[in-house]
Amino acid sequence: MNDPIGDMLTRIRNAQMRGKSVVSTPASKLRAWVLDVLADEGYIRGYESGTDERGHPTLEISLKYFDGVPVIRELQRVSTPGRRVYMGVKNIEQVRQGLGVSIVSTSKGVMSDANARSQNVGGEVLCTVF
Repeated sequence: MNDPIGDMLTRIRNAQMRGKSVVSTPASKLRAWVLDVLADEGYIRGYESGTDERGHPTLEISLKYFDGVPVIRELQRVSTPGRRVYMGVKNIEQVRQGLGVSIVSTSKGVMSDANARSQNVGGEVLCTVF
């Protein structure tokens, strides 16, 4: 797999289109950090570590719905393995006039765009969520 973050975002999108409450993805530290930001911002209920039938580590993501509609309306990958997108703290744009969130991988960890601005750090923009 070349793009594990893109794979996880696609799994979340597909599960929401089918109305699933839980989706599973292979575990990694970066995926867990991205899920931490999504949970802190209120886009997912949370996630738990587990194992699949072969014994490989997985992350079980609990999706969040409001009146039967997914809370995440739009989930886009910005930086890909073939085209990395780095932005300084002054260049990180707001998503939908601040209603959405950009997830940024910085030298101080993976965080939302608002936290990156408050800590005055830039980095790689992984994805945007609305």
